[in-house]
Amino acid sequence: MSEVISMVHGSGGSATGELIDKVFAAEFSNDILDAMEDAAIVSAKGSIAVTTDSFVVTPVTFRGGDIGRLSVCGTVNDMLMRGATPSYMTCGFILEEGTDIELLKKCVHSMAETAKEAGTRIIAGDTKVVEGHGGFYINTTGVGIVPDGVDISASNAKEGDVIIVSGTMGDHHAAILAERMSIETDIASDNAPLVEMVTKLRSLKVHTLRDITRGGLGTVLKELAETSGKNFTIEGTKVPVSAKVSDFCGLLGLDPLYMGNEGKLVAIVAKEDADKALKAIRSSKYGENAAIIGEVSGKEPGRLFLKTELGGIRELDVLQGEGLPRIC
Repeated sequence: MSEVISMVHGSGGSATGELIDKVFAAEFSNDILDAMEDAAIVSAKGSIAVTTDSFVVTPVTFRGGDIGRLSVCGTVNDMLMRGATPSYMTCGFILEEGTDIELLKKCVHSMAETAKEAGTRIIAGDTKVVEGHGGFYINTTGVGIVPDGVDISASNAKEGDVIIVSGTMGDHHAAILAERMSIETDIASDNAPLVEMVTKLRSLKVHTLRDITRGGLGTVLKELAETSGKNFTIEGTKVPVSAKVSDFCGLLGLDPLYMGNEGKLVAIVAKEDADKALKAIRSSKYGENAAIIGEVSGKEPGRLFLKTELGGIRELDVLQGEGLPRIC
Protein backbone atom coordinates (compact mmCIF):
# COMPACT_ATOMS: atom_id res chain seq x y z
CA MET A 1 0.00 0.00 0.00
CA SER A 2 1.46 3.35 -1.01
CA GLU A 3 2.16 6.09 1.54
CA VAL A 4 -0.26 8.99 1.73
CA ILE A 5 -0.18 12.53 3.04
CA SER A 6 -1.32 13.00 6.64
CA MET A 7 -1.61 16.07 8.85
CA VAL A 8 1.80 15.33 10.35
CA HIS A 9 3.35 16.24 6.97
CA GLY A 10 2.17 19.81 7.57
CA SER A 11 3.45 20.11 11.14
CA GLY A 12 6.75 21.75 10.27
CA GLY A 13 8.68 18.93 11.92
CA SER A 14 10.65 15.96 10.69
CA ALA A 15 7.84 14.62 8.48
CA THR A 16 7.60 17.99 6.72
CA GLY A 17 11.35 18.08 6.20
CA GLU A 18 11.34 14.55 4.81
CA LEU A 19 8.50 15.41 2.41
CA ILE A 20 10.32 18.51 1.16
CA ASP A 21 13.64 16.68 0.76
CA LYS A 22 12.33 13.54 -0.93
CA VAL A 23 9.57 14.99 -3.11
CA PHE A 24 10.32 18.64 -3.91
CA ALA A 25 13.98 19.46 -3.33
CA ALA A 26 15.07 16.31 -5.14
CA GLU A 27 13.31 17.46 -8.32
CA PHE A 28 13.66 21.25 -8.18
CA SER A 29 17.30 21.43 -7.01
CA ASN A 30 19.27 24.51 -8.13
CA ASP A 31 21.77 26.83 -6.47
CA ILE A 32 19.12 29.39 -5.46
CA LEU A 33 16.55 26.94 -4.08
CA ASP A 34 19.14 24.76 -2.39
CA ALA A 35 20.10 27.62 -0.06
CA MET A 36 16.69 27.08 1.63
CA GLU A 37 16.44 30.72 2.72
CA ASP A 38 13.17 32.43 3.65
CA ALA A 39 13.37 34.40 0.39
CA ALA A 40 15.27 33.85 -2.84
CA ILE A 41 17.62 36.58 -4.09
CA VAL A 42 17.77 36.85 -7.89
CA SER A 43 19.20 39.25 -10.42
CA ALA A 44 17.05 41.20 -12.86
CA LYS A 45 17.96 43.99 -15.25
CA GLY A 46 15.33 46.11 -16.96
CA SER A 47 11.59 45.51 -16.95
CA ILE A 48 10.15 42.36 -15.43
CA ALA A 49 6.86 40.57 -16.01
CA VAL A 50 5.19 39.05 -12.95
CA THR A 51 2.24 36.66 -12.97
CA THR A 52 0.50 34.40 -10.46
CA ASP A 53 -1.87 31.50 -10.98
CA SER A 54 -3.51 28.59 -9.18
CA PHE A 55 -4.16 25.13 -10.57
CA VAL A 56 -7.05 22.97 -9.41
CA VAL A 57 -7.59 20.72 -12.43
CA THR A 58 -9.63 17.54 -11.99
CA PRO A 59 -8.40 14.87 -12.51
CA VAL A 60 -4.78 15.76 -11.66
CA THR A 61 -3.50 13.39 -14.36
CA PHE A 62 -4.99 13.19 -17.83
CA ARG A 63 -4.05 12.09 -21.32
CA GLY A 64 -1.11 14.22 -22.41
CA GLY A 65 -0.24 15.77 -19.07
CA ASP A 66 -0.87 16.36 -15.38
CA ILE A 67 -1.26 19.21 -12.91
CA GLY A 68 2.52 19.57 -12.58
CA ARG A 69 3.16 20.12 -16.28
CA LEU A 70 0.05 22.26 -16.53
CA SER A 71 1.16 24.58 -13.72
CA VAL A 72 4.46 25.34 -15.44
CA CYS A 73 2.92 25.76 -18.90
CA GLY A 74 0.23 28.11 -17.63
CA THR A 75 2.68 30.28 -15.70
CA VAL A 76 5.39 30.37 -18.36
CA ASN A 77 2.93 31.13 -21.14
CA ASP A 78 1.45 34.07 -19.23
CA MET A 79 4.91 35.66 -19.05
CA LEU A 80 5.58 34.92 -22.70
CA MET A 81 2.42 36.74 -23.77
CA ARG A 82 4.10 40.00 -22.71
CA GLY A 83 7.24 39.06 -24.62
CA ALA A 84 9.16 38.19 -21.45
CA THR A 85 11.74 35.45 -21.06
CA PRO A 86 10.45 33.20 -18.24
CA SER A 87 13.27 33.14 -15.71
CA TYR A 88 11.98 32.19 -12.28
CA MET A 89 9.00 30.48 -10.66
CA THR A 90 7.76 29.82 -7.17
CA CYS A 91 5.29 27.11 -6.26
CA GLY A 92 2.99 26.45 -3.32
CA PHE A 93 1.34 23.05 -2.80
CA ILE A 94 -1.92 22.63 -0.89
CA LEU A 95 -2.08 18.92 -0.05
CA GLU A 96 -5.19 17.23 1.28
CA GLU A 97 -4.95 14.38 3.73
CA GLY A 98 -4.92 11.10 1.85
CA THR A 99 -2.95 12.37 -1.15
CA ASP A 100 -0.99 9.48 -2.65
CA ILE A 101 2.69 10.41 -2.32
CA GLU A 102 3.69 8.42 -5.40
CA LEU A 103 1.14 10.36 -7.46
CA LEU A 104 2.46 13.59 -5.98
CA LYS A 105 6.03 12.59 -6.89
CA LYS A 106 4.95 11.85 -10.45
CA CYS A 107 3.40 15.30 -10.86
CA VAL A 108 6.36 17.06 -9.20
CA HIS A 109 8.73 15.25 -11.56
CA SER A 110 6.59 16.33 -14.51
CA MET A 111 6.69 19.90 -13.20
CA ALA A 112 10.49 19.81 -12.97
CA GLU A 113 10.91 18.38 -16.47
CA THR A 114 8.57 21.00 -17.97
CA ALA A 115 10.44 23.80 -16.18
CA LYS A 116 13.67 22.53 -17.74
CA GLU A 117 12.04 22.48 -21.16
CA ALA A 118 10.85 26.05 -20.67
CA GLY A 119 14.22 27.27 -19.42
CA THR A 120 12.88 28.51 -16.10
CA ARG A 121 14.00 27.73 -12.55
CA ILE A 122 11.80 27.02 -9.55
CA ILE A 123 13.50 29.03 -6.81
CA ALA A 124 11.10 29.00 -3.87
CA GLY A 125 8.15 27.00 -2.62
CA ASP A 126 5.84 26.07 0.22
CA THR A 127 3.64 23.18 1.31
CA LYS A 128 0.52 23.13 3.45
CA VAL A 129 -1.59 20.14 4.49
CA VAL A 130 -5.34 20.42 5.03
CA GLU A 131 -8.22 18.09 5.75
CA GLY A 132 -9.75 16.59 2.63
CA HIS A 133 -10.10 13.58 0.41
CA GLY A 134 -6.74 13.14 -1.25
CA GLY A 135 -6.62 15.97 -3.76
CA PHE A 136 -3.95 18.62 -4.15
CA TYR A 137 -3.56 22.04 -5.73
CA ILE A 138 -0.65 24.18 -6.91
CA ASN A 139 -0.18 27.94 -6.77
CA THR A 140 2.61 29.52 -8.81
CA THR A 141 4.24 32.87 -9.36
CA GLY A 142 6.41 33.58 -12.38
CA VAL A 143 9.00 36.29 -12.99
CA GLY A 144 10.19 37.01 -16.52
CA ILE A 145 12.65 39.48 -18.00
CA VAL A 146 11.33 41.69 -20.81
CA PRO A 147 14.01 42.35 -23.46
CA ASP A 148 14.72 45.98 -24.32
CA GLY A 149 12.46 47.29 -27.06
CA VAL A 150 9.79 44.61 -26.67
CA ASP A 151 6.28 46.05 -26.28
CA ILE A 152 3.60 43.38 -26.61
CA SER A 153 0.24 44.28 -25.12
CA ALA A 154 -3.47 43.55 -25.50
CA SER A 155 -4.02 47.23 -26.28
CA ASN A 156 -1.55 47.33 -29.18
CA ALA A 157 -3.66 45.75 -31.96
CA LYS A 158 -3.84 48.06 -34.99
CA GLU A 159 -6.13 48.41 -37.97
CA GLY A 160 -4.97 46.12 -40.77
CA ASP A 161 -3.31 43.60 -38.45
CA VAL A 162 -3.64 39.89 -39.11
CA ILE A 163 -4.91 37.34 -36.57
CA ILE A 164 -2.97 34.07 -36.27
CA VAL A 165 -3.65 31.07 -34.02
CA SER A 166 -0.84 28.65 -33.26
CA GLY A 167 -2.78 25.40 -33.59
CA THR A 168 -5.96 23.39 -33.18
CA MET A 169 -8.66 24.49 -30.75
CA GLY A 170 -10.24 22.55 -27.89
CA ASP A 171 -7.73 19.75 -27.29
CA HIS A 172 -7.24 20.33 -23.56
CA HIS A 173 -10.93 20.87 -22.87
CA ALA A 174 -11.84 17.68 -24.74
CA ALA A 175 -9.13 15.63 -22.99
CA ILE A 176 -10.28 16.72 -19.51
CA LEU A 177 -13.97 16.23 -20.27
CA ALA A 178 -13.34 12.79 -21.77
CA GLU A 179 -11.49 11.72 -18.60
CA ARG A 180 -14.34 12.90 -16.39
CA MET A 181 -17.01 11.22 -18.49
CA SER A 182 -14.99 8.02 -19.00
CA ILE A 183 -15.22 8.43 -22.77
CA GLU A 184 -12.62 6.35 -24.59
CA THR A 185 -10.62 8.61 -26.87
CA ASP A 186 -6.99 9.29 -27.69
CA ILE A 187 -7.45 13.08 -27.65
CA ALA A 188 -4.56 14.47 -25.60
CA SER A 189 -4.18 17.78 -23.83
CA ASP A 190 -2.16 20.39 -25.68
CA ASN A 191 -0.50 21.69 -22.49
CA ALA A 192 2.88 23.02 -23.62
CA PRO A 193 5.37 25.84 -22.93
CA LEU A 194 5.51 28.15 -25.96
CA VAL A 195 9.03 29.52 -25.40
CA GLU A 196 10.54 28.72 -28.79
CA MET A 197 7.53 30.12 -30.61
CA VAL A 198 7.51 33.46 -28.80
CA THR A 199 11.29 33.81 -29.00
CA LYS A 200 11.04 33.62 -32.79
CA LEU A 201 8.12 36.05 -32.92
CA ARG A 202 9.85 38.77 -30.89
CA SER A 203 11.94 39.87 -33.87
CA LEU A 204 8.79 40.56 -35.92
CA LYS A 205 6.09 43.23 -35.72
CA VAL A 206 3.94 41.39 -33.22
CA HIS A 207 1.57 43.76 -31.46
CA THR A 208 -0.40 41.39 -29.23
CA LEU A 209 -0.06 37.86 -27.88
CA ARG A 210 -2.57 36.01 -25.72
CA ASP A 211 -2.71 32.37 -24.65
CA ILE A 212 -6.06 30.75 -25.41
CA THR A 213 -7.11 29.16 -22.12
CA ARG A 214 -10.44 29.13 -20.26
CA GLY A 215 -13.26 30.60 -22.31
CA GLY A 216 -11.59 29.62 -25.57
CA LEU A 217 -10.72 31.59 -28.68
CA GLY A 218 -14.06 33.40 -28.87
CA THR A 219 -13.69 34.85 -25.37
CA VAL A 220 -10.04 35.79 -25.87
CA LEU A 221 -10.67 37.62 -29.15
CA LYS A 222 -13.71 39.45 -27.81
CA GLU A 223 -11.67 40.66 -24.82
CA LEU A 224 -8.81 41.76 -27.09
CA ALA A 225 -11.22 43.63 -29.36
CA GLU A 226 -12.62 45.52 -26.37
CA THR A 227 -9.19 46.27 -24.86
CA SER A 228 -7.71 47.51 -28.13
CA GLY A 229 -10.84 49.36 -29.24
CA LYS A 230 -10.76 47.58 -32.58
CA ASN A 231 -13.06 45.31 -34.58
CA PHE A 232 -11.97 41.70 -35.14
CA THR A 233 -13.29 39.45 -37.91
CA ILE A 234 -12.39 35.76 -38.21
CA GLU A 235 -13.33 33.11 -40.76
CA GLY A 236 -14.84 29.99 -39.22
CA THR A 237 -13.51 27.66 -41.89
CA LYS A 238 -9.94 28.79 -41.20
CA VAL A 239 -9.97 28.10 -37.45
CA PRO A 240 -8.02 24.82 -37.05
CA VAL A 241 -9.80 22.01 -35.19
CA SER A 242 -8.62 18.41 -35.29
CA ALA A 243 -10.97 15.82 -36.75
CA LYS A 244 -11.11 13.99 -33.42
CA VAL A 245 -12.05 17.10 -31.45
CA SER A 246 -14.57 18.05 -34.13
CA ASP A 247 -16.23 14.65 -33.78
CA PHE A 248 -16.13 14.95 -29.99
CA CYS A 249 -17.83 18.35 -30.21
CA GLY A 250 -20.48 16.93 -32.54
CA LEU A 251 -21.18 14.13 -30.07
CA LEU A 252 -21.62 16.44 -27.07
CA GLY A 253 -22.87 19.62 -28.73
CA LEU A 254 -19.77 21.69 -27.93
CA ASP A 255 -18.35 24.69 -29.79
CA PRO A 256 -14.54 24.57 -30.22
CA LEU A 257 -14.47 28.38 -30.30
CA TYR A 258 -15.32 28.34 -26.59
CA MET A 259 -13.25 25.37 -25.44
CA GLY A 260 -10.13 25.78 -23.33
CA ASN A 261 -6.57 25.13 -24.43
CA GLU A 262 -3.27 25.10 -22.55
CA GLY A 263 -0.67 25.26 -25.30
CA LYS A 264 -2.04 27.63 -27.92
CA LEU A 265 -1.73 31.35 -28.53
CA VAL A 266 -3.27 34.01 -30.71
CA ALA A 267 -0.93 36.54 -32.30
CA ILE A 268 -2.00 39.92 -33.66
CA VAL A 269 0.67 40.83 -36.21
CA ALA A 270 1.31 43.69 -38.63
CA LYS A 271 0.12 42.65 -42.10
CA GLU A 272 3.57 43.00 -43.67
CA ASP A 273 4.99 40.45 -41.20
CA ALA A 274 2.05 38.03 -41.18
CA ASP A 275 3.59 35.43 -43.48
CA LYS A 276 6.89 35.56 -41.60
CA ALA A 277 5.08 35.16 -38.30
CA LEU A 278 3.09 32.19 -39.60
CA LYS A 279 6.30 30.56 -40.82
CA ALA A 280 8.00 31.22 -37.48
CA ILE A 281 5.16 29.62 -35.54
CA ARG A 282 4.88 26.61 -37.84
CA SER A 283 8.63 25.97 -37.58
CA SER A 284 8.44 26.04 -33.76
CA LYS A 285 7.71 23.16 -31.44
CA TYR A 286 3.92 22.91 -30.91
CA GLY A 287 3.09 25.26 -33.81
CA GLU A 288 2.82 22.99 -36.84
CA ASN A 289 -0.95 23.57 -37.25
CA ALA A 290 -0.86 27.36 -37.07
CA ALA A 291 -3.19 29.33 -39.35
CA ILE A 292 -4.12 32.87 -40.30
CA ILE A 293 -7.80 33.18 -39.35
CA GLY A 294 -8.78 36.84 -39.61
CA GLU A 295 -8.01 40.53 -39.50
CA VAL A 296 -8.37 43.68 -37.41
CA SER A 297 -10.19 46.83 -38.53
CA GLY A 298 -10.99 50.17 -36.95
CA LYS A 299 -14.71 49.96 -37.61
CA GLU A 300 -17.24 49.09 -34.89
CA PRO A 301 -14.67 49.01 -32.04
CA GLY A 302 -14.89 46.27 -29.45
CA ARG A 303 -16.87 43.88 -31.62
CA LEU A 304 -15.97 40.37 -32.83
CA PHE A 305 -17.49 38.84 -35.96
CA LEU A 306 -17.38 35.35 -37.41
CA LYS A 307 -17.72 34.68 -41.14
CA THR A 308 -19.62 31.41 -41.37
CA GLU A 309 -19.13 28.57 -43.83
CA LEU A 310 -22.34 29.64 -45.61
CA GLY A 311 -21.09 33.19 -46.07
CA GLY A 312 -23.06 34.78 -43.26
CA ILE A 313 -21.79 37.02 -40.48
CA ARG A 314 -22.36 36.22 -36.81
CA GLU A 315 -21.35 38.40 -33.88
CA LEU A 316 -19.52 36.60 -31.08
CA ASP A 317 -19.37 37.46 -27.39
CA VAL A 318 -17.45 36.10 -24.41
CA LEU A 319 -18.41 32.68 -23.07
CA GLN A 320 -21.78 32.78 -21.36
CA GLY A 321 -22.37 30.53 -18.35
CA GLU A 322 -20.01 28.23 -16.50
CA GLY A 323 -18.30 26.29 -19.25
CA LEU A 324 -16.20 23.40 -17.90
CA PRO A 325 -15.02 24.06 -14.31
CA ARG A 326 -11.64 23.01 -12.92
CA ILE A 327 -10.02 22.71 -16.33
CA CYS A 328 -6.73 24.18 -15.14
